[in-house]
Amino acid sequence: MKLKGKNLEQITLFAKAMGHPTRMEILTFLLEQEACYFGDIHEVFPNAKATISQHLKELKNVGLIQGEIEGPKVKYCINKDNWTLAKQLFNELFSTPVKSNCC
Repeated sequence: MKLKGKNLEQITLFAKAMGHPTRMEILTFLLEQEACYFGDIHEVFPNAKATISQHLKELKNVGLIQGEIEGPKVKYCINKDNWTLAKQLFNELFSTPVKSNCC
C-alpha cells in the first residue's frame, strides 16, 4: 500500500484529526472501552462540554470513531475498520526507509 492518491489524502485527514492532545487523549480513552457515552467522556476530561463535543465531531468526521444515538444519549466507540486502516497507513509511512544522509 503506497501513500499516493486516496491513501495520501486519508492519512492526512487522520493525522490532522489526531493532531490535538485532547483528541489523542479521547482516542486513547476510547481504545480502552468497548463503548462510552458522551457524559462519561466529559467526566474524564476537564474541558467544557462544547469543547469535548467539537473534538468528538472531528474524530467522527474522519471516521476514527463512531457515535450511536441511544435515546437522549450518544454512545461513542472506535471505528475498528478505520482504526485498522489508520494503522496500516501510518505503518506504511514509518516503515519507509530514509534514503538520504542530509542534515
